Amino acid sequence: QVQLVESGGGLVQAGGSLRLSCAASGRTFSNYAMGWFRQAPGKEREFLSAISRRGSSTYYADSVKGRFTISRDNAKNTVYLQMNSLKPEDTAVYFCAADRTLGTTPTGYQYWGQGTQVTVSS
Repeated sequence: QVQLVESGGGLVQAGGSLRLSCAASGRTFSNYAMGWFRQAPGKEREFLSAISRRGSSTYYADSVKGRFTISRDNAKNTVYLQMNSLKPEDTAVYFCAADRTLGTTPTGYQYWGQGTQVTVSS
């Protein structure tokens, strides 16, 4: 089992920044690819970004490319999502996820955190 706990969400004005963190425990963190997703009310869970086990490969959805940056610190068992130039449409619950295989779809991830709310005001 892998336990994931997100933090860093909150209320921010449009154009502002937030950094989300996701702390992992339970298994060897470096054995897992990590992903970030979000889900707004009434919408499907949306892929945002993913990073390979050692951080050498990263992927981004077009909607966040150039604004969001994923990174990981395997020594701290933590993955981050730096979010800049936030827009009201970025408002959602943000989730981190872990799986042994790197992917870009929610069904490709076995372990999930509980989510953290991000609200961007206009």
